[in-house]
Amino acid sequence: MAHFHVKRKKGRPYLYVREIVRVGGKPTVTSQVYVGSPERVRELVEGAEVEEVRLKVEAFGALWLAQQLDAGIDLAGIVDEIVVRGARERGPTVGEYFLFAVWNRMIEAKSKRALAAWYRASAIAQIRPVQIEELTSERYWEKWERVSEAELERIARRFFERIWERERPQAECLLFDTSNYYTFMASQTPSELAKRGKSKAGRHQLRQIGVGLLMARESRLPLHYTLYPGNVHDSKHFRAVMDEMFALACGLTHGAERLTVVIDKGMNAKANMAWLDEREGVHFVTSYSPYFARELAMMELAPSLGRFEWGG
Repeated sequence: MAHFHVKRKKGRPYLYVREIVRVGGKPTVTSQVYVGSPERVRELVEGAEVEEVRLKVEAFGALWLAQQLDAGIDLAGIVDEIVVRGARERGPTVGEYFLFAVWNRMIEAKSKRALAAWYRASAIAQIRPVQIEELTSERYWEKWERVSEAELERIARRFFERIWERERPQAECLLFDTSNYYTFMASQTPSELAKRGKSKAGRHQLRQIGVGLLMARESRLPLHYTLYPGNVHDSKHFRAVMDEMFALACGLTHGAERLTVVIDKGMNAKANMAWLDEREGVHFVTSYSPYFARELAMMELAPSLGRFEWGG
């Protein structure tokens, strides 16, 4: 709640408007706006013209919307259920560090070093009070080190389940696609994921990480994601995760009798197509290069339809 606060400097009083909320059980100043000396306050009350007016501008709308999106999911709560706060741990929880990083990525991605300054210019104190001084890159990495790979997988699974519990979308048609993201990681830095491979961005000299996403066609809601080494071909990774993905999809869609998956030609392989053909109720739609079916590509269609021309 806002209140007046008087500070004394060299014996003279100066008026401020402060807001204090409890963060981690302790009263914390989240906003402080300078009003002025007694003379200036009197001029303001009497309606006299004031030469200088200071305004405090804070980013609000995007953060408020991000909070609304999280309201029914509670990402911080999901993380904190799995990575429990330590007995001597103080400040924001691991889940809150996840949430503040995600909100920044949603709105205006910054490095962890710049995150505190970014939040300081926002209305975060009115949306989700936090001690901004705690949002340093050092503190972030301390928190990340507490999260194991197994815990991260549990967090992701629970996150997707929460989305589907809330939205209950129809998901008879699924879309699966992959991409890769290059890094500037040094060659001598050990990593099981960052490998050199065929880069879709053309940066073949850089180490990259592969990412796959499974989502529902109608709602565009995600079902599942996968990470894989940057030197693994898309089709090989698709084969490795098909059992896991379709088991998960059937569970979240309450055992739909019919599932259709749409994939691009990067996932095409005889073993993959055979696996899909053997699954009753599972169908697929994919693209195929005209190079491997030239006769089909040049085939005359019905006269009413004209001749089919392939794009370049």
